[in-house]
Amino acid sequence: MKIALITGITGQDGNHLSEFLLKKDYKIYGLVNGQKNYNLDAFKSRFPSIELIGGDLTDFSSLCDVVKVSQPDEIYNLGAISYVGMSFSQPELTANVTGLGTLRILEAVRKANLETKTRIYQASSSEMFGKVQQTPQNENTPFYPRSPYGVAKTFAHYTCINYREAYNMHVSSGILFNHEGEYRGKEFVTRKISSNVAKIKLGKQKKFSLGSLDPKRDWGYAGDYVEAMWMMVQNKEPETFVIATGVTHSVREFLEEALKVAGLKGDVEQYVDLDKSMIRPSEVDLLVGDSTKAKEKLGWTPKVDFSKLVQIMVENDLKLEASAN
Repeated sequence: MKIALITGITGQDGNHLSEFLLKKDYKIYGLVNGQKNYNLDAFKSRFPSIELIGGDLTDFSSLCDVVKVSQPDEIYNLGAISYVGMSFSQPELTANVTGLGTLRILEAVRKANLETKTRIYQASSSEMFGKVQQTPQNENTPFYPRSPYGVAKTFAHYTCINYREAYNMHVSSGILFNHEGEYRGKEFVTRKISSNVAKIKLGKQKKFSLGSLDPKRDWGYAGDYVEAMWMMVQNKEPETFVIATGVTHSVREFLEEALKVAGLKGDVEQYVDLDKSMIRPSEVDLLVGDSTKAKEKLGWTPKVDFSKLVQIMVENDLKLEASAN
């Protein structure tokens, strides 16, 4: 039985990855910071067999203890300050957790003399491309991050390459484009849309607020993307892979599709107020990925398309809001 350690286990990707690995008969340890994992009780009820260990990506000694106790065959480093908007108001915390946290994980593995045993997956991000230098973006596209989050992820990404080359560690990085689903936090624009559209459909409210509807993203389903993570770790050689659908849609298109799924007719302005205070100081206008390498080397392709993704999210929130009555 393989042993996996997952940081950020109670988040969206952690939920999907836990489901995926349990089906493959993994023993799973999850790193949790009890004061910051707000959905911890819900996670425990869903995954009673997963062993949760207290630790903190900002505390090197705690990570050393976690690695020593778990002795993992695989580590999936999903933990981060993952909300891009928040990174502008808390840039130092973002750098410490999202950037230096990755360095601490790698060093904890090295200090435990597990360089040859433990394979590591690093959650890199399409936000590293930021002000894109070419379209679509692939593994060779230069980075130009436009947020403290993107900068921290870029630091973590290059740190992984350094440890891969300096210590011959099996560290693979997945440059994942936007991936969403039923476990997405409501602070993210896609879940903000699906949850509020569900409330409008059920008569709980009439409108909600969003920032710009113009940014375009390459949106995929998180359940598909965690499979790509696992494939990278199983790959003979540690490498970097772009994971994306190759298709881009605007925030407005996501909103229109959500309204369609809910059976709500009319213009989007009928349901949404535009709030300029929600617009980031520096926005990323267009992201679209080229995952040809992942298809050729890993055999990975996305299964859920854009329309199905929106349908999954809206129908899930309709059920949740209906049960909350």
